Amino acid sequence: MHRIIALTVMLVAFAPSLQAEDFLNWLDAVGSQHSDKSVIEGDRAELITLEKRETEMYPKVSPDGKYFLTVSSKSRQYMITRRLLENGDPINVVSESDPQALDSIAWYGNEAVTFLSFRADSPGLWKKPVTGGVTRRLNGRLDGELRSPIVLEDESIIAVRLHSSSRLVAPKSVKKKSHKLAFDNWQSKGKQPHLIKISKEGVESELASGVNPSLSPDGKRLVFSMQAGRSWHLFMMNVDGSGLMQLSEGRSIDVQPTWSPDGKWVAFTSNRGDADMRQSQKGNWDIWMIAHDGRHLTRLTMDDAKDGAPSFAKNGRIYFHSDRKVSKQDLADHQLHGSVRGFHVWSVMLPAMAN
Repeated sequence: MHRIIALTVMLVAFAPSLQAEDFLNWLDAVGSQHSDKSVIEGDRAELITLEKRETEMYPKVSPDGKYFLTVSSKSRQYMITRRLLENGDPINVVSESDPQALDSIAWYGNEAVTFLSFRADSPGLWKKPVTGGVTRRLNGRLDGELRSPIVLEDESIIAVRLHSSSRLVAPKSVKKKSHKLAFDNWQSKGKQPHLIKISKEGVESELASGVNPSLSPDGKRLVFSMQAGRSWHLFMMNVDGSGLMQLSEGRSIDVQPTWSPDGKWVAFTSNRGDADMRQSQKGNWDIWMIAHDGRHLTRLTMDDAKDGAPSFAKNGRIYFHSDRKVSKQDLADHQLHGSVRGFHVWSVMLPAMAN
C-alpha cells in the first residue's frame, strides 16, 4: 500500500497540469510506457552517420522527409552538410566557415535554408538554396545577439534575444566561442534569453522568457523551453505571444523541443530519467515525447550517453545526436576500424500511438 501511495505522489510531481477527469487516463498512459517491450529491451537505436575522425550533431529533417541537415566537425573545421535520410550519406556542403550559421541553420521549405551571418559586415538573416547558389538577405540589420531564428509566413521573425548583449558585432570572443559546438545549446551563461518577434518592417516585440523555439507545422504555435530555478519546463503559445500553456513539470531539464509533422506531438531532450538531479553528476540525457495537450509523456531512448536534439521524420522515426558507444558491427557496416568517439546521428522508432 505504501508503494502505491509513493508511486502516486511521484507521478503527480511529474504530471503536467491536467483537468481532474483526465488524470486517470494520464496515469494509465504513463504507467503503460514502462511496460513497453522496446523500453525493457533498450531503445534499439540505429546508427545513421559515422565518418572517420568526424562528429555529426543537430540533425534537422527536411519537411518532405527526404534529407536532413547536420553540423559536422572534422579537424576543428565545422560545416553544415545535407545528407540522405535513409542512410546518412552526405550529398553536399550547405555552409562552411560561417560560425554564426552553426546554431541558426533552419529549413525554409524543402529547397532552401535560412541562417544568421555576419557577411557583408553587418549581422542579418540570410536565405540560400540548399543545393548552392545565390544567397540573399531577408531583412535589414539585426542588432543585438540573436539565436534560433524562425521565419514566419508573413516574413516576420521569431528569435531568441540575449538581453545582456548590447550590439551584435563580430569580436574575437564570438569567433572563439563558435568553434565549440555545445550539447547544451539552451545555456547562455550570464545572459537572459527572451523570445522576440520582429516584424517585416523591423518592429520588435517581446513574447516570453525562453530558448529553443520550434514552430508548429501549421505555423500558428511555438513550443519552447523556459527556466524555473534549476529546472527547465516546456511551454507552448501562439506566435503572437498569447495563449501561454505549460506542457511539462518536475525537477528536470526539458529542452530542445520539436514538433511532429502532424502537430500532435512534441519530442524533446530531458534528464528526467534521473530520479534526483541533486544525485546526478554528468546526467543521463534521453529523448522524450509528450502530446501537444501535455498528456502521454513517453520516454523514447534509454542509454547512459547523451542523447539530444531530436527531429521527427515522416518515416515513423526520430533522429537525434548521441555520444553513445558504437558497436563493432556498426564499425564494420561503415567500413571503419578501431574505436570512434564523439557525437553521431542515430534514429529510433516512434511508438505505435505516434504513427
